[in-house]
Amino acid sequence: MNIIGISCILLLVMLFLKVPVYISVLAASAIYFLGNPATNATIFAQQTLAGAQGLSLLAIPFFVMAGVFMNYTGVTRRIMDCCAVLTARMPGGLAQVNILLSTLMGGLSGSSLADAAMEAKMLVPSMEAHGFSKAFSTVITAASGMVVPLIPPGTGLIIYACINNISVGQLFVAGIGPGLFLTVTLMIFTHFVSKKRGYKPMRTTKIPAHEKWDAIRPAILPMLLPIIIIGGVRIGVFTANEAGTVAIVYALALGVLYHEMKLKNFAKGCKETVTTTSSIMLIVAAASCFSWVLTREQIPQTFANWMTSAIDNKYIFLLVVNIFLIIVGMFVEGNASMIVLGPLLHPVALAFGIDPIHFAMVYIFNCTIGAFTPPMGTLMFVTCGITKCPTKDFIREAVPFYILFAADILLLTYFPPLSTFLVNLIY
Repeated sequence: MNIIGISCILLLVMLFLKVPVYISVLAASAIYFLGNPATNATIFAQQTLAGAQGLSLLAIPFFVMAGVFMNYTGVTRRIMDCCAVLTARMPGGLAQVNILLSTLMGGLSGSSLADAAMEAKMLVPSMEAHGFSKAFSTVITAASGMVVPLIPPGTGLIIYACINNISVGQLFVAGIGPGLFLTVTLMIFTHFVSKKRGYKPMRTTKIPAHEKWDAIRPAILPMLLPIIIIGGVRIGVFTANEAGTVAIVYALALGVLYHEMKLKNFAKGCKETVTTTSSIMLIVAAASCFSWVLTREQIPQTFANWMTSAIDNKYIFLLVVNIFLIIVGMFVEGNASMIVLGPLLHPVALAFGIDPIHFAMVYIFNCTIGAFTPPMGTLMFVTCGITKCPTKDFIREAVPFYILFAADILLLTYFPPLSTFLVNLIY
């Protein structure tokens, strides 16, 4: 077996053993350089450092910081009050709040795990007090967290755009359709489950217009942020990177306006930003070196040629990719699989004539399903860890959701306008 094969096997084994992603990727790259004396070892360091220096990657710390600051400015509470009024008369009212809150906060935080952890702490105890089972409350919290990576400015959208040389702005716009589609299907599904189980609405009487307005008005300014970001990028007022700084300024301005951002919160938010960004950038830097190794060995080209010769049409290819990515997602964290497999599958999709924006959304949606799926699903472990729900109860309760997500991914895969309509309309 040649050295590149050994490196790839080592990478997969270390990922399955839950070794930190950046260590796994760097180790695989190091083995390649050690086994190739003719290759200058300084390239290992150069490519690793260069991987974290891409200008488009600046968007990651900016949007992470904006999302962190939003949590210290009272934005989350205001948006939750707005969601509660909008869904108060729906069956399963608090479960509907959970889903809608994830969708609206997804445009602010960009992190599915942060969103799921926040809602598990804030909403699950209230849901249990209103008669929802612990398992259902935990599952709906994890499921609603799947919306966040699809809604701009999700960090997964930025990473995928950077590693595959796609416009970040176009991916931001493309994420709106699948994100809203997942939200709507989850809310419809929850409606029928709640009626069947007797999960009652929070309110049965008509809500006065002034009460609705009192709850909606404080949430208007925070909810304008995604519109400002996408609109500003599209008309050329600022780039995707600069949009991140605009989001930070906007978050701080809300903190001043609401009188809730304290100096200690600012310092704490900066610390959270550094730790979160560092974990992401270590992975990106390591993956850059491994991508150089794959490119040097012409692995993407060889893989693309093999796939196009073995599969004769793009519809079969997309089905195979869906099954493959869901299986991988059961064991490997989404961003890690995106960085390792994205550069391999992206050229193959292009060879089949698949729109790169459409394929990106299919890929990212599959990664979100993997985060919800045992045995290694990160959303499952985060929510169960906070709510103390046994994983066996979570898995049993989640079975109908797996069927729903399978239908969702098939529709997204074979109906490209869900991803591309808004991009074509705006761009």
